Amino acid sequence: MEKKVAKALLEIKAVFLRPDEPFTWASGIKSPIYCDNRLILTSPEARNIVEQAIADTVKREYPEAEVLMGTSTAGIAHAAIAAHLIGMPMGYVRGAAKDHGRQNRIEGRLEKGQKVVVIEDLISTGGSVIDVVEALREAGAEVLGIVSIFTYGMQKGLDRLAAAEVRNVSLTNLDAVAECAAETGYIKAEDVARLIKFRNNPSDESWIGA
Repeated sequence: MEKKVAKALLEIKAVFLRPDEPFTWASGIKSPIYCDNRLILTSPEARNIVEQAIADTVKREYPEAEVLMGTSTAGIAHAAIAAHLIGMPMGYVRGAAKDHGRQNRIEGRLEKGQKVVVIEDLISTGGSVIDVVEALREAGAEVLGIVSIFTYGMQKGLDRLAAAEVRNVSLTNLDAVAECAAETGYIKAEDVARLIKFRNNPSDESWIGA
């Protein structure tokens, strides 16, 4: 599954790899990779692969799940499609509570004690998805874990998830994408090590020009 999803993301250019011309993240970090999983929604073939993989992963890894909750905004559509495939309720969690109406942060029906799986498109340092998990827990949900489409596998993200005691299962990851990209000639074989070096320590820019 990791390789299949990685290949789909590369084919629709949802993942860009530029080890020789790094991207600059909002944090200022230089990165050889940029991921835009919103492009999945505009590609029916890739969308079918990804959404079925999310649905299959939920059923396999979290068989007790009762409701899917998407992260706002990128995870909402993926949670909705996967929930439709499974025949399961879904909702989503806002980044902040509304300032009008019922001032909801959690949209959709959620009963206390319900077993929830969070659907996220991308995990880097893990901060935003953990915020969603905490909001659901505060509302009385039992969060079984997360299904994400892509993860960088950064240590900071892994540590945060462990500290929050939440499990994440990603469809694919930086290692699988790098391997697929090298196999297809998108990047050179020696660039894989540069990508892994970035992943292992994003603040160390020695991979640039290596």
